[in-house]
Amino acid sequence: MSWLDRLQHRWNAKNSWQVIAILLTFICTGFTVLLIKKPILLFLFGSDIPLWAKVVYYLLILPIYNLFLLGYGFLLGQFNFFIQFEKRFFIRIASYFKKNR
Repeated sequence: MSWLDRLQHRWNAKNSWQVIAILLTFICTGFTVLLIKKPILLFLFGSDIPLWAKVVYYLLILPIYNLFLLGYGFLLGQFNFFIQFEKRFFIRIASYFKKNR
């Protein structure tokens, strides 16, 4: 069983092309988040970016990442997969915080 078949089974994808579209969505989202960091921080702080700003960026990028993920998922025809992915993600986060109260 190839890695593509394993992902197809794990994600309940209909075919290998859907797996490739899902992987492309993750790739595009990651690159977008990577590419927007420097221009945003330069716009806000100029050439001298404080360390705390970088830390705050990484904390705030999670909701932005999720929006990009849904956006690219929509563009690549995988919106339903990613909306379910987001639901599972936030349920896991909520249950973690509920358990560790």
